[in-house]
Amino acid sequence: MDGFDGQKGVVLLAATNRPESLDPALLRPGRFDRRVPVELPDLQGRQAILEVHAKDVKLESGIDWSIIARATAGASGAELANIVNKAALRAVREGRKAVTQADLEESVETVIAGAQRKNAVVSDKEKKIVAYHEIGHALVAAKQSHSAPVTKITIVPRTSGALGYTMQVDEGERMLMSRREILDKIATFTGGRSAEELIFGEDNVTTGASNDIEQATKLARAMITRYGMSGEFDMVALETVQNQYLGGDASLACAADTATKIDSQVVETVKAAHEKARKILKENEPKLHELAAYLLEKETITGEEFMRILEQ
Repeated sequence: MDGFDGQKGVVLLAATNRPESLDPALLRPGRFDRRVPVELPDLQGRQAILEVHAKDVKLESGIDWSIIARATAGASGAELANIVNKAALRAVREGRKAVTQADLEESVETVIAGAQRKNAVVSDKEKKIVAYHEIGHALVAAKQSHSAPVTKITIVPRTSGALGYTMQVDEGERMLMSRREILDKIATFTGGRSAEELIFGEDNVTTGASNDIEQATKLARAMITRYGMSGEFDMVALETVQNQYLGGDASLACAADTATKIDSQVVETVKAAHEKARKILKENEPKLHELAAYLLEKETITGEEFMRILEQ
């Protein structure tokens, strides 16, 4: 790092997505002694980035960028640019000269769940299962006070392999989650399988809940090992996360017998959430049938339609 003329104003920049692996010698004073973490954009940042990428795109009047920004929590700048580009391509494919709000909202869904597979052949029986599954998620979420509002439910297959999905979007930017909110989220993840069990019987549940199971287990484990939300282990870190900018690899930092206890608590946490979801759906079974029938008829419904029927 030596040898530069101090009068020339030379600034040397470097970037890495693995800061934990840097040699300490690189970070000594006089070397790379100023670190500038570049995190994913917040709500205001996402809205500003979307507006920048839309400068050269012809837009229909009345575009509400705050809706798109809220629906893209965790998206990078490149992903936000991709959303604007996909919206423009959708408008061109449909023969329009300006991008609409619907184009942008559909492009968000395309990035999240893949493009619609309108020609996919799904049997009536599987459509019915998917409809009850998705309404199960939405109904459990709506009946819990700490869940994000449901904004859309669809049973149109996607290129990601999903046969349907339920979209929830928080009203504002969320940086923290309480223990109650995490438990409610786990219960929402189990709502789809719970609906299948209630309507079709435990012997007829499907593989459609595989991603839900993975997400619920991951969240329950993080509660116990990283967030200090376990009565038995208190505020003890039992898991470490490495390569946080590359997906975050988690590894346990505890004895084998402690790992066994952790597994037991994870199972208990998910089972309790599953039981809660089943109870909610059993208590609201008439609405479950009504909403599933409506979704089967429409294939895609908004959060407003869902809440209107639920509150009738």
